[in-house]
This record gives sequence, structure tokens and C-alpha cells, in this order.
Amino acid sequence: MTSSFRQAVRLVAALNLGYFGIELGVATIIGSVSLFADSVDFLEDASVNILILAALNWNARNRARLGMALAGILLLPGVAALWTAWQKFLQLAPPAAVPLSLTGAGALAVNLCCALILARYRPYSGSLTHAAFLSARNDILANIAIIAAGLLTAATRSPWPDLFVGLGIVLLNAGAAREVFRAAIKEHPEAQT
Repeated sequence: MTSSFRQAVRLVAALNLGYFGIELGVATIIGSVSLFADSVDFLEDASVNILILAALNWNARNRARLGMALAGILLLPGVAALWTAWQKFLQLAPPAAVPLSLTGAGALAVNLCCALILARYRPYSGSLTHAAFLSARNDILANIAIIAAGLLTAATRSPWPDLFVGLGIVLLNAGAAREVFRAAIKEHPEAQT
């Protein structure tokens, strides 16, 4: 399982890192809070998967500790999204709707691939695998919301759908962080025996 899991995590890290650049570029050009939050989330996912690769040979106690640290890492996109949302709130202007939806659809395709790659490993490796799977799952939900925000922005010419989705991504990541932390806490006492 370790060799195939390593390959899966490497592929997921590469996909996340690649789409981070694409989504950040589009977010910057069109001024989208939700795409910015999601692009930072792609970078966070790549980082989580790289840390998982590094930790595969660690003992159970250190893997559990890393799981607790990953819970904190999952909160970083939320902080970045809050800052971007505040900046957008000060200058309310809707992002370009078509690039918003198309970029969200591309992100959805990447995240579906990542979730499918990681789904078979979900029962293994405790909080580390749980963190990788939750990141991919949450991104799928966020991408569907981004596509909807693009459609609503096209219909209303309002910046609010993009802002609300960006803030929703913050809440989604906070929930994932809590789940990963709980799994790591549960593992930690077991790791000490």
C-alpha cells in the first residue's frame, strides 16, 4: 500500500500545484474572492500532500503530531480568503462571470480526479490520509459553489455571490481542520502505546 499511496499522493500534489497557478492567475485578472480562496486552497492541498509524503516513514506518534499541525494548515486558506473578501468589500465590483465559472469547472475536474485517486486510501494512514481526502472533497464542494457564483454573477451583475462563496470556503476549511484535528487527537494516545 505504501508505494502505490506514495504515487497517488505525488500525483495529487502535482495536480494541485499546477492548478494553483492557473486559478491564482485568473483570480487576479478578474478580481474574484472565491477563485483566490480556492487557489490558495490548491496551494495548501499541495503542501499537505507533500507533508504526507515526507511523513510516511515516520513513527505513529510523529504522524499523529503532523496530523494536528495539518489541522492548522487547513485554516490558512480561510485567513487569506477573509483578507481578500475584506479588500473586495471595500471596492465592490463583480468579477467577470464567464471566466469565474469556467475556472471553477476546471478546478472541479482537477479535484474530482484527486478525490477519486485518494478515495481508495481513505481507510489507511489515519489523520494524514483523512486530511488529504477531506481537502479534495471540500474542494469539489467549493468548485460547484464557484460555478454557481459565476452563473449568479452573470445574471445579477453583483459581487455578492463571489463574496459569499469565498466566505463559504473559509467555513468549509474550518470544518475540515476540526475533523482532522479530532482524528489526530484520537490517534495520538494510540500512537504512544
